Amino acid sequence: MSSWTLKSIPPHDWFLCLDIESYFDHEHEPEKIFEEGFTRPIPIGETDAIVTVFFNGDPESPEFHIETQESLSKEEIAEANKSLTKIFGTDMDLRPLYDQAENDPVLGDKLSNLYGLKRMTRANLFEDILYRIVQMQMNHKPTAKKMMYRIRETYGTALMLGKKSLPAWPRPHQLMKADPANIRKLGPTLRKGQYLVGLANDIVAGEVDMEHLSTCDPQTCYDELTSIKGIGPTSGQDLMMMRGRTDAVFPSNKKSGEEKGLRRWIIWSYGEDPHNTSEKRFQELIQNWKGFEASALEFLYANYILKEKEEQAKK
Repeated sequence: MSSWTLKSIPPHDWFLCLDIESYFDHEHEPEKIFEEGFTRPIPIGETDAIVTVFFNGDPESPEFHIETQESLSKEEIAEANKSLTKIFGTDMDLRPLYDQAENDPVLGDKLSNLYGLKRMTRANLFEDILYRIVQMQMNHKPTAKKMMYRIRETYGTALMLGKKSLPAWPRPHQLMKADPANIRKLGPTLRKGQYLVGLANDIVAGEVDMEHLSTCDPQTCYDELTSIKGIGPTSGQDLMMMRGRTDAVFPSNKKSGEEKGLRRWIIWSYGEDPHNTSEKRFQELIQNWKGFEASALEFLYANYILKEKEEQAKK
């Protein structure tokens, strides 16, 4: 068994994430995580290991305590921390955002109400893309999560957590030889199966570089993501937000004269017409977001989710 501590740049209140169900996978029960910890498989070099993570609950001195059943070397812990850093966003410094957007008419109060929020992602961009493709055009997200879990069971490495099996996420080389028709039997459409297998093959062939997509500038990331089969403009914008970075771009995506995607939602949030807003005006609206576009939007998203929960509770 190994255990270590991963520090995060404050402010960071990870417990805020427990109310955002989209951050978690099929096996997770967020209401139990506070006491039992957050458990999931992560890639460590060429292998996978199950980690259980506990948050210290201190937004001003945030720390994550990590435990594994396996005994890991210093090098393996360093590899594990690469995944954990992305999952929790520990190296994102949002302090400048709090200063520059304090008086923003839309973002200001949300920064206060959700102080310490940092979005969660999955362990790497490949995992994020796999799940995004599976859940596309599905309104019932628990079903999408179950489908993704079945794909993990079928193509990922089987790991043991006590007496139970917990599948790792498949690597590209594990998924590349899959038959899309067999993926169809697990729930996703045949076309989605083709997208998943095609992406895995392109990565193994060197035609798609996940490391490059994770580190390049936002516009390049968006352009290259949307060139991948199965990833349209809306998915490309969403995935760009999942890189464990603070910055993003929101390109216009009009269809039949109507703005679509995240840009539409942002403009609407500022009380203006999404379909008749110039690029200059849009940049004026989000001037307080500069360099923190991805993080800023997450505050709007989390606020929306929490408001929806409040409304449901009243019914």
